[in-house]
Amino acid sequence: MAYYECVFIARQELSSTQAEQLADEMAEIISNNGGEVRNREYWGLKNLAYRIKKNRKGHYTMFHLEAPSDAVREMERNMGLNEDILRHLTIRLDELPEGPSIMMQAKSDRGDRGRRGDRDRDRPPRSDRDETPNPENRLETASA
Repeated sequence: MAYYECVFIARQELSSTQAEQLADEMAEIISNNGGEVRNREYWGLKNLAYRIKKNRKGHYTMFHLEAPSDAVREMERNMGLNEDILRHLTIRLDELPEGPSIMMQAKSDRGDRGRRGDRDRDRPPRSDRDETPNPENRLETASA
């Protein structure tokens, strides 16, 4: 059997539990046709690069599969028929990657960074700074 990676985007109107149920249905199609879902990741509700069928966001889900090509073809056929799935992409792999995907690694790395306001904490308050423009200089540049 061959290895595959499949990513699909579900409509933004679905809840995360409905998106998970949709992923369960697709995984069931694979298992009923002699394949196996080795890894499954829900990447969350993300912004789309452009509008797809009037949607600006979508629920992203990724599968790593070990399945015959007929099972993958049947899953893709069902994805094409399902109105809740906006887009899908399946690629064949030489071997399945170990560990979490890049998307899941990026999610865990975000927690290490501080918030935006954290980097301004060392600065004195605005009133103490000498950044107020000189009104005389403004007149000179305006008349020049």
